Amino acid sequence: MITFFVCLVLLIVGFFIYGKLVEKVFHIDDRQTPAVAHPDGVDYVPMKTWRIFLIQLLNIAGLGPIYGAIAGACWGPAVYLWIVFGTILGGGVHDFLSGMMSERNDGKSISEVVGLYMGKVITFIMRIFSVVLLVMVGVNFAKGPADLLAKLTPEALGSMFWLAVIMIYYLLATFLPIDKIVGKLYPVFGICLIIMALGVGGATIILHGADMPELSAATLAVVHPNGTPKWAMMFVTVACGAVSGFHATQSPMMARCIKSEKEGHVVFYGAMVAEGIIALIWAAAGVTFYTNHGSLVDGMAGLSAAVAAEGQGGVVYDICKTLLGPVGGVLAMIGVIACPITSGDTAFRSARLTIADWFHIDQSDAKKRAMLAVPLLAAGAVIVVALPWTVLWRYFSWSNQTLAMIVLWTGAVFLHKYGYPPVACMMAALPAAFMTAVSITYFFQAPECLHLSTAIAYPVGIAVAVIFFVIFYVQTFVRHKNENVLAARMGR
Repeated sequence: MITFFVCLVLLIVGFFIYGKLVEKVFHIDDRQTPAVAHPDGVDYVPMKTWRIFLIQLLNIAGLGPIYGAIAGACWGPAVYLWIVFGTILGGGVHDFLSGMMSERNDGKSISEVVGLYMGKVITFIMRIFSVVLLVMVGVNFAKGPADLLAKLTPEALGSMFWLAVIMIYYLLATFLPIDKIVGKLYPVFGICLIIMALGVGGATIILHGADMPELSAATLAVVHPNGTPKWAMMFVTVACGAVSGFHATQSPMMARCIKSEKEGHVVFYGAMVAEGIIALIWAAAGVTFYTNHGSLVDGMAGLSAAVAAEGQGGVVYDICKTLLGPVGGVLAMIGVIACPITSGDTAFRSARLTIADWFHIDQSDAKKRAMLAVPLLAAGAVIVVALPWTVLWRYFSWSNQTLAMIVLWTGAVFLHKYGYPPVACMMAALPAAFMTAVSITYFFQAPECLHLSTAIAYPVGIAVAVIFFVIFYVQTFVRHKNENVLAARMGR
């Protein structure tokens, strides 16, 4: 229990101290935000800070910090460290920079922002990468809830019926102004997500506080029941709740709604910390619920077996129903059904905005908006029915962290380009290098990728990260310093 509370305090302190430091080095000012400069009533809509915060939280969270944290708990309490330090030093910086870089560039989608600072080739790659990733998220977050709703309703209302209902809702949420559906429903579901997490956290402490494993050399040495290595598998499994590239596709939507740059700390960094707290609670619940007076090793084996048999959704339901009774069962259903849907609809909306920015299509025009929204949802409907996305979904984990890596490197370049001090650039460059090592290592070792031994994957991942960091350092600080010295000698 002590470890859990220490980690919780670290996350809260990280928001107030490191989050403020990130805000300070970014040089927040009183310039007009895109929502104030040219509101269009569709995507550029000024909203209150608390509402934007809850929308951003649900945009980036959904089931990510629940499902990922439960899967990550199979490695034991070691997952706490990744959630805490990943959130403070990586995820918070990533989300803040992606949101504020977009805000500084008229609310552009993340693919366009990356292109501004990384070149035309990366722009094209990011456009394709982002749209495919977003459609993948939208498709998968339609199929799962549809299957679950089919189990909970009369046989006549099968999976295809609920899939059609969800896809129609996605079309409306993608097409209509952001304050009509997203702005009204998301705060409600955001509050439900927070209540569910607080209820599970409180019940875990009250009922099973003595069983909560503490961090120690022994617990850190616990291996995954299936023998899956911590590095880099755990760092990819737990994405939302630590570092997630998907967040960068969502932050620009809220960058188009904030009324002041001062809101960035709460909306972007703050929502990431809130998600980290939710992930910490669910990781602790996963570790503790299956240990229950037994050994940690046996508990992790039980958790792993439950995930394999029931999926994370089944584990969520079991934990909520056991700890919170009938009310917990209802909250679990809201979480397992509503939360993925609220990630899916904004995924399609973000895909629309990405394509609109790509081809410079005015989205204040309803016909032009429909011209993008309808084909996107039609393509999603075809994909979800025709293709085996249960296999393709595995690639989401890697592509998600690769996107985070690219965005963090972009943030480092952005900070350097605008004359921010070296320490500010390092706040983005160091987590970028870390995520480079994670992404490359995972690609070399994961079964769905190259599936090579750790003896090859580990050194390759670290070597590539070091090379990237050296290139960044030389191309920025060393080269910039030499140019200044040369200019001084020439009397400029």
